[in-house]
Amino acid sequence: MSESDNWFMQELEARGVSRREFVGFCSAMAAVLALPRTAAETIAAEVQVAEKPVLVWLEFQDCAGNSESFLRASRPTAADIVLDTLSVDYHETIMAAAGHQAEEALAATVKERPGGYIAVVEGSIPTGENGAYCTIGGRSALQIAREVCGNAAATVAIGTCATFGGLPAAAPNPTGALGVADAVPGVKNLINLSACPANVENLTALVVYYLTFKRWPPLDAWRRPLFAYGKSIHDNCERRAHFDAGQYVEAWGDEAHRTGYCLFKKGCKGPVTFQNCPNVRWNEGTNWPIGCGHPCIGCAEPDFWDKMTPFYAHLQGVPGFGVASSVDKVGFWATVGVGAAFAAHGFMSLGRRWWYSEHHPAARERAEEAQRRADDEQKGGQP
Repeated sequence: MSESDNWFMQELEARGVSRREFVGFCSAMAAVLALPRTAAETIAAEVQVAEKPVLVWLEFQDCAGNSESFLRASRPTAADIVLDTLSVDYHETIMAAAGHQAEEALAATVKERPGGYIAVVEGSIPTGENGAYCTIGGRSALQIAREVCGNAAATVAIGTCATFGGLPAAAPNPTGALGVADAVPGVKNLINLSACPANVENLTALVVYYLTFKRWPPLDAWRRPLFAYGKSIHDNCERRAHFDAGQYVEAWGDEAHRTGYCLFKKGCKGPVTFQNCPNVRWNEGTNWPIGCGHPCIGCAEPDFWDKMTPFYAHLQGVPGFGVASSVDKVGFWATVGVGAAFAAHGFMSLGRRWWYSEHHPAARERAEEAQRRADDEQKGGQP
């Protein structure tokens, strides 16, 4: 296929996206996917010739925050890359059609392309009162989700509400809100992109991975892509060194806060939250919550509203030196560790000497001679 006949390159050209910008986008995706820089060439080659995937985007109990995040994609913009890579056949918020026309478009996709489209679900799915708390076109969110997701090639639950129930599922959960995994059990190829909202860089990277490798990426126990959720925020946090040194912010606006000390005492949930926020950041990579002085609230984790609150109180039992640590305590344990290392080294040296003297006759003779001389010296040189 020549480049002039390729739908993807034609649309990029029509949008004013240069080849150089496209290659830069592929490099950025390789970085998000934790792939070597050389993978950008593979991504560029595969995305150009990939068949345009069909996507339907469902919104249920949500605030549209993930849709807002999606529409604010950069490197290049969603309109230039993601929307040109995906055929978005249904999305209530951004589609021109409304009412019956919109629902007919969804029904046509499900009927005409069974197993040939990707379903994206935003928002939790209420199950109370037979799903009456959220209805669209006379059908409950539960009915729609089971039909659409049940016929999809894959389902992407985007945002914490869709993945784990989010805020609507917080106690006492009056609507019986559930995430996709619980509301649509057995759904095929479910991928969870948790966070409130999810970072569009991860959605874009997920689609690019699929277009490049023709399969979905490895997932963690919560069915989240390891490239985005494989490490805790604490692992890559720019304030991690201060945590290890026992240096914490004690009060908002104090010198430690302005200097960039660890926010653990002020409620940061980074040690128990898994996401790549420190790497991809927000607002075109400009900043992220901890970077601008606010603790992580753990929004990417299951039941975060119930388990992570109060947000400005530290969690108990987190591995590490903990909130009571100080530089003196860290130094004390470091000294103990060094002393133990020297002691262990001494015992190992004695052990090596004993083994060597026992197994080498010449060495044993020299050792016995040295011992006799030492005894003679102790006796004043008398035989």
